[in-house]
Amino acid sequence: MKFKVLITLLFISSISFAQQRGGYGGGASSQITGKITGIIVDGDNSEPVSYATVVIKSPKDGETVNGVVTGDDGSFKLVGLKLGKYIVEVSFVGYQKFSQEVELTPREPDHDFESVKLTTDTDQLDEVVVSGQRETIENKIDRIVYNAEQDVANMGGDASDVLRRAPLLSVDQNGNVSLRGNSNVQILINGKPSSMFGANTGDALKMIPSDQIKSVEVITSPSAKYDGEGTAGIINIITKKQTPQGFAGNVDLTAGTRINRGVVGINAGKGRLGFNANGSSFYSWPQYATTDFYQKTVTNGQTNIRRQEGENLSNRLGYFGNIGAFYDFNAYHSLSTSLRLRGFNSNSEGTNTVSENIGGTENTYERFQDNLSQNWGYEWSFDYVMKFPEQEGREFSASYKIDGNIRDQEFEINQPTTENYEVARNINDGNNRENTVQIDYAHPFGEKFKLETGFKSIIRDIDSDFKYEEQPEGSNNYQVVNNRTDIFYYNQDVFAGYVSTQTNITKKLGVIAGVRYEYTGLQGSFEEATARNFDPISYENWLPSIIVNQKFGKFNSIKLSYNRRIQRPSLGNVNPYVEIGNIRNISFGNPDLNPELSDNYELGFSTFLKGTSVNLSFFYNDISEVIQSVIFEDAERNATVTTFENVGTQQNVGSNLFISTELFKIWTIRGGINANYFMSEGVIQEQEVENNAWLFSGNINSNIKLPNDWMIDAFGFARPRRQTLQGYNPSFSIFGLGIKKQIWDKRGSIGLSIIEPFKERKPFETELGSEDSDFYQRNVFSIPFRSFGLNFSYKFGQLDYKARQKRSRISNDDQKSGGDDGQSF
Repeated sequence: MKFKVLITLLFISSISFAQQRGGYGGGASSQITGKITGIIVDGDNSEPVSYATVVIKSPKDGETVNGVVTGDDGSFKLVGLKLGKYIVEVSFVGYQKFSQEVELTPREPDHDFESVKLTTDTDQLDEVVVSGQRETIENKIDRIVYNAEQDVANMGGDASDVLRRAPLLSVDQNGNVSLRGNSNVQILINGKPSSMFGANTGDALKMIPSDQIKSVEVITSPSAKYDGEGTAGIINIITKKQTPQGFAGNVDLTAGTRINRGVVGINAGKGRLGFNANGSSFYSWPQYATTDFYQKTVTNGQTNIRRQEGENLSNRLGYFGNIGAFYDFNAYHSLSTSLRLRGFNSNSEGTNTVSENIGGTENTYERFQDNLSQNWGYEWSFDYVMKFPEQEGREFSASYKIDGNIRDQEFEINQPTTENYEVARNINDGNNRENTVQIDYAHPFGEKFKLETGFKSIIRDIDSDFKYEEQPEGSNNYQVVNNRTDIFYYNQDVFAGYVSTQTNITKKLGVIAGVRYEYTGLQGSFEEATARNFDPISYENWLPSIIVNQKFGKFNSIKLSYNRRIQRPSLGNVNPYVEIGNIRNISFGNPDLNPELSDNYELGFSTFLKGTSVNLSFFYNDISEVIQSVIFEDAERNATVTTFENVGTQQNVGSNLFISTELFKIWTIRGGINANYFMSEGVIQEQEVENNAWLFSGNINSNIKLPNDWMIDAFGFARPRRQTLQGYNPSFSIFGLGIKKQIWDKRGSIGLSIIEPFKERKPFETELGSEDSDFYQRNVFSIPFRSFGLNFSYKFGQLDYKARQKRSRISNDDQKSGGDDGQSF
């Protein structure tokens, strides 16, 4: 209706305008009207472009006279036009604007364009390298894009496998991600955050099948329009949200010695309405993991030594589903919505032999442990986008999202020996709810300057219902321990606004500059222990950013950037719920944490020459109020305590080199190496501590296309030990091979994948403190790793895809990931 009203107004104004302009003389000729017709097609494949915008303007003052939208077949017709001169402009997102002057005369009142071919748009402020068919790796002004769907090796895995192949990223065995050695990375899905990453990043990545990932954007220099969170940068996972005309679907199955996965998806569309849905599930076979733990502490002159050896049997089951739809009222107004459901369950049970020497008294006993974790969540988003017909690039959008995540955990401990009797149950039911509203507006001023501004609010309400029960010796009933049982309510509200500008100073020099303001309000309270409630806390942050990009020739560019980022503590960091893995080992969060602040500098160079893409960058970041997990001996509890603190400062200086090249037109090799020097100092338990280390990581991928639709892929990846002030967490490496054959006229494929064919198991070592100090801890965790898998994929139906604008604008990338450093919701 709005579009009809708009066209009516335009038509009325055109009549008035035409009357003022006059015609071609008087008499009968002045009563003649003309028409302009044509068909708009894609310049690369000659396919019709539906719903493209066609407007005619006065060449005298540029005022819009009339307009129309092309039909399904790309055709358009403008009739009843007063004779005279007009400028005809054709525009559609993803294409360069077409403009041509025409004249309707009494002798030739009609003009037929026949076929208008639109050329793909290459914006200087966005693209740096565009070369024929989309490359697997693309360099852009503020990010590197890994087009995962172009990589045949990403079949049968999950999102963590895809991220291991992306430039600059490191992913450990648990799925925790770091960028340039910094694990404070925000992960988005289609530009939106998800509370699923607030609990455990590794578990969340396992829910997303690799077959549904279109690309991964590694954003090293976020501009002001992005949330200020993530001191290292942002990772945006783009799924295959296609805009179809027709109906099609896909089925992907993987069966292996470690992981089994199934994926089903459908896409349908007609005209301006589109629909897509997909679902997936995975199951890991039960596997045994072994633990070799040693700890030495000295407290008040007393030396305590604890050893633990044993094995645990664990398995995992997960599911993930998404349903989405869009409707374009016309070329200027569109709505889209999506609903995402997810779930992840895991359980483990095992027996461990514990040996203790407490102050010279030795003791050995058996401990049985059964852990269960159930997670499920939902996300619903609704987005409205309005474009302005009189000005290309001018856009208004409004978005709303509600996000919920529930995580229920239960730990059961059974130590039946009289000397160390403990039969207990530790329960934590967490509920995280987020409501987000975001408004964005973009306004170009000519062809060289663009202004973007917006507002955003995030309202978070978190409940943690925790309970500790113990079973007295000789009893069969559990009893609640009141001082370890309560409900914690935590509220975090964030309000933000930004101004960002994009400027083409010259055809080859582009600048993105802006500033973001963020206000954070916190409050926490307890149901029972009200004395532990804390008054509202708030802080304000101004976060500037600037990116300068200079092109040299067609494919070379140099980038210089600076930005300030903030890293708020996550829910797992602040949750005071006391998790008791055993009587000598407890952990809890810290509600009094301050956010991290980071100043980041980067100098980058990229080039593309004869099939080879090179990206080289140098970086430095300075982080204050660093949040880390710390571990120490608590004499009052006679146990080891793990919690989180603002430990001090951290600096990283380093370089990244990534190269992608094609050999003999069938062999593609991509690889990169990251090197940085880690410097950190701070105070832990009133002692000054520092840790400096050189860190190296890298990955390499090789893909060979053989005759008869056969493909071979090999990849390797290595990341260094993750450093903390107290020591390091495990390093990680992986090597894999795969072979794939396309069948059934390339609608189907079968493949075989092999991971670590030469290593049946892998150990992961964590070391904290030093053997000659008052605290030292070493833990070696070993799990099965060699795996074989069979993959099958089939696509049915047929779709014709059209380019559309990006949908949702919401991206709550504003919290520090909890990772595996402590308990979380």
